Parts: sequence; C-alpha cells; structure tokens
Amino acid sequence: MITTPPQMNPDFVTEFGPRESMDYDVVIVGGGPAGLSAAIRLKQLATEKNQELSVCILEKGSEIGAHILSGAVMDPIAISELIPNWKELNAPLTTAVTEDRFMFLTQNGGLTTPEWMLPDCFKNHGNYIVSLSNVTRWLGEQAEALGVEIFPGFPAAEILFDENQAVIGVATGNLGVGKDGKPTGNFQLGMELKAKYTLFAEGARGHLGKQLIEKYKLDDGVDPQSYGIGIKELWEIDPAQHQEGLVIHTAGWPLQNSTYGGSFLYHLENNQVAVGFVLGLAYKNPYLSPFEEFQRYKTHPKIKPFFEGGKRIGYGARAITAGGLNSLPKTVFPGGALIGCDAGYLNASRIKGSHAAIKTGMLAAESAFDAIANHRAHDELTSYPSSFKNSWLHRELHQARNFKAWMSKGLYLGATMVGLEQKLLKGNIPWTIHNTHTDHASLDLAKDHEPIIYPKPDGKITFDRLSSVFISNTNHEENQPAHLTLKSQSIPVGTNLELYAGPEQRYCPAGVYEFIKKDGKDELQINAQNCVHCKTCDIKDPTQNIVWVTPEGGGGPNYSGM
Repeated sequence: MITTPPQMNPDFVTEFGPRESMDYDVVIVGGGPAGLSAAIRLKQLATEKNQELSVCILEKGSEIGAHILSGAVMDPIAISELIPNWKELNAPLTTAVTEDRFMFLTQNGGLTTPEWMLPDCFKNHGNYIVSLSNVTRWLGEQAEALGVEIFPGFPAAEILFDENQAVIGVATGNLGVGKDGKPTGNFQLGMELKAKYTLFAEGARGHLGKQLIEKYKLDDGVDPQSYGIGIKELWEIDPAQHQEGLVIHTAGWPLQNSTYGGSFLYHLENNQVAVGFVLGLAYKNPYLSPFEEFQRYKTHPKIKPFFEGGKRIGYGARAITAGGLNSLPKTVFPGGALIGCDAGYLNASRIKGSHAAIKTGMLAAESAFDAIANHRAHDELTSYPSSFKNSWLHRELHQARNFKAWMSKGLYLGATMVGLEQKLLKGNIPWTIHNTHTDHASLDLAKDHEPIIYPKPDGKITFDRLSSVFISNTNHEENQPAHLTLKSQSIPVGTNLELYAGPEQRYCPAGVYEFIKKDGKDELQINAQNCVHCKTCDIKDPTQNIVWVTPEGGGGPNYSGM
C-alpha cells in the first residue's frame, strides 16, 4: 500500500496549481554520502568530457548533514576513488584507528578476543573514526564547488511518472498545511523537479524507495530485508579514560543469546567518545526496549568507567539495513536507480556502509552520465548493476553474505560460524544461508513473555528518552499533519495493545508513541514532534499499520558532530 503524505492532497494541485516545474539532467533525492557522491561524480565526468550537465539534490534536513547519523568507522577506499586528494582538501577523516578490541560480555564480566583470532571484518587498520555528519557536510561543500544545486529543507514527497510508468522526477511537499490537513495563510504549493534520471539516496527504509520497490516489484526473488536500530550518544569523557583511535565492539550482555545485537565505542579526538548500540529488529520479545537495553549496557563494569565524570553532548537513532547481498533488490527501474542504503548496500559484518554508499553513488552516476551522453532518458540504467557486480564492493558483500543470517541463529552459533567463514575461509564459502522472515513478523505475542523491568535512569550515565531527544535538537513545525500515519485507527489498541502489549511505546527511541487513557478508554497518542526519523516504527510495527511519510521540510533532528 503506497501512502501519500497528508500535505500532498491532490486537491491542492487542482485548487492552487499547476505546480511550478524545473528541469534537470539528474535529480538526486537525499543529501547523504550516496547522493552527494553521485552528484560529485556526475560533475567530475561532465568536466572531464567538457559537457554541460545539470544536477540537483533535494535534502529533507534543514542543512546537509543534519539528518546524518552513524557510528562511524570509515574505510577510505571509496572516498579515495572519488576525491583522491581528500587529505589536501581537509576532509574530516583525521582520527586513524590505532587499536581494535572485541569483547563478549557477561552480566558482570567479559572476555576480550585476542587480536590474532579476529576475522578481517572486525579489523580496522587503515580506517578512520569519523563524524559522518561532518564528512557529509564536507562532501556537500565539494559538490557545491562543482556546481551542484543543493536544496536543503525541501523533501521529495511524491514520485512523478509518465504515461509509460517511468519515473520522470519528484515533487517536493507542500508548505503551510495545518494539522487539520487544510491550507493555512502560509500555504505554498510544492514544486516538480523533472529529470532524465532520478537517483534515490534516502538512506535505510527510504519513504520513496519503499514505494519504488513495491511498484516495480524490485525485491522479487531476494531475501526479505533485515534491519537493525542503531542508537548513539556522543560524550566528552575524562582524559584519563580516553585513548584516541581506540575501537571497541561488544556482543552479549545485556541481550539474550537469541537476540542479535552489539555495541560500539569509538574514541575520537578531543576526548570525545561515540558510543552506540545496534539491535536487530527481528527480535521476538514485545517487552524489549532497544533504548533501555542501550542505557543498561553503559552500566556494565567494563564499560561504565569510560563515562564516569564525563558529559553526554549528543544523541540520535537511525535504522540500518543489515540483509546485505542476499536482500539486495533490483536497483534500477525505468527512469532511475536506488543507491546507498536506500537499496541496502551496508556491510553488517564490518558495521560499515559509508564506503558502500559512496561507491554505489559513483557507479550509478557513471551509468547515468553515459546514458545521457548517448541521448537516452527514462529507461533502465542497466550498466549500474553490471558495474556493481564487477566491483570490489560486490566481492566484499559476497564474502559477508551469510553474516546476518548466521547471527540471527544466536550469539554462540552465529559467532562460531562467522569466525569459521571469515577467519578460516576468508569469506570464500560455497554455501549461502537465507533469511525467510520479515522483521515485523518475528514479534511474539505478549502472553508468551514476561515484562522486562528496566532500571530507572540516574541522569549521569543513563538517561530517559525525552532528555535524549532534547539534545538531538529535534524540531518539527507544530501546525502540520502528523507524518506518522496509520492505515487503521483501531489497530493500535485493538491489536497491538491487546496482543503485543503496545510494542510501539518501547521500540521507538524517541518517545513518539504512548498509550493513554481518554474517557476511561485506551488510546494511542502520537507525539510526532519527537520523531528523529529513525524509521523503526515503519519497520517493526507487527501489523505494518504505521507508515512513515515525509514531514514538512527542515523538520527532524539537527545533528552536529554525529
């Protein structure tokens, strides 16, 4: 079911239209690493071939980088291909990894894996600890210097098709629509941006990418996509606890053996530490709260000392794709392509996706440039998936293709098989393990589990959701339709609360969903202004009743240094 944002009421076009239109050679939806790299590569090729090429990027955040959240340890392989002199241009890749640690945690202790036993996917020599939001801002500067037109605060809300059902561009959302769905005095009709080719780079579970996959059946014949929710905090810590370049990953406590997940702790420069928790959204217990598990993780005796005497300065959350090559849909369709995490190129075994986003942006750009140079438009960019299959990225993802499927079978079996495949066989394996279940279908009924009692936050090491959302600088215009839409108003109470104990109030890391009593009856209250655009609700809702659509432009988090 394709859901249109409430502010995209077609009657508005009839009443206030027609919409203004702008034409480009290539329109790119999303100003993250994939979209910006595609734009940069297109302009590089145009310069090399002495051709004119018009490229624009639509970004829903208030500025480039505002909605970018990742761990992140970055492999520089792709950015070195895109911009070989990135060091001379002062790219914010300055903290080289100096040490890797991988720990299996028990409730009160843990075991550090000797470095010689670590598979290559857990080794980070030659990589950099970065703020991906800062890297993205730098990429934005490079793109603008090449002549790319970037429009922050203008989300693409609607896909435009021609009479042959080929994509011919997108339309931005209307502005000035009130909560009641009616135009206010500040109403402004959205604009159409048309192109020979449109590239979609919205990140994991992209609103329009999801529609394209459904419309063109791009996921036929592949495994269902798997997702995780990544929750992150940025800290300033005691210099005595800081070791610039240190990378720590953990698995095990506080999660049960059957629940896939783990943590990262990355020591940046200036006594800063990025700490986060990634939890697979195929978990079964409806009482589980990813946010609370993350807070509990920080109290472990091997982890807590890092934060004592420190100060939390940032918070955010974002869903990630984890299915890898086995879940990769067809990435091209008439008139466009999916790139980066909109398609699902992240390598979950390495906990890295930015290098894949940059590379796929480049590959799609090269395909689009060649097509336009040959006077083509609105057809399939078939050379893009072909070039991917011949790339180092395909080889990397092929070697890691079983990671998520193995880890979903339990920590101990999963870790053993991943170690066998990646350490002993170097990913050169003759077998493929498939996932057959969607994440939302994995949730058990509440009657089959006991509620989890989580400790109250202390305000020093552990925190609540609302204080966390506050430091994410999240803001939405209050008088606008909720961008968290329901297919049925009765399902949240009649099904989700009745059968699953209302899991939306726990899986959301921002306190968006809460069940309240009104006139003695249960009712779901949606606090859309808290939404950090993580997309978890769109993925994990057991009835798929919640559909995330794009809000008015500029709304959402404003991440700095994340």
